[in-house]
Amino acid sequence: MITCTVRYEIDPAKLDAFERYARFWIYKVPALGGTHHGYHMPHEGPNDIAYCHFSFPSLAAYEDYRTRMWEDDECKAAYAFAAKTQCIRRYDRSFTRPVFEGQTPAELNWA
Repeated sequence: MITCTVRYEIDPAKLDAFERYARFWIYKVPALGGTHHGYHMPHEGPNDIAYCHFSFPSLAAYEDYRTRMWEDDECKAAYAFAAKTQCIRRYDRSFTRPVFEGQTPAELNWA
């Protein structure tokens, strides 16, 4: 599994527009084969930084999503909405391999 984390620099005056954009992707990523782990909106601290996390079974599956996304009319409309509202100033993507299962010290052979 591979997880994409997107760090957004957003316009705090356009938080409502960004949240509308975010809610679309929470709906759309599963329709294109991924698992969306949600958006993390500003609350305490910087008021212009938001994050989202979504996963795909493999990098190849993510690349397939990217190809299909650029051909999808709903996705194109979402990007047009973000451009029109200028709610996103910039963003960066990074890819990680998640670890979801915990283990006891005995299972980890810490002895």
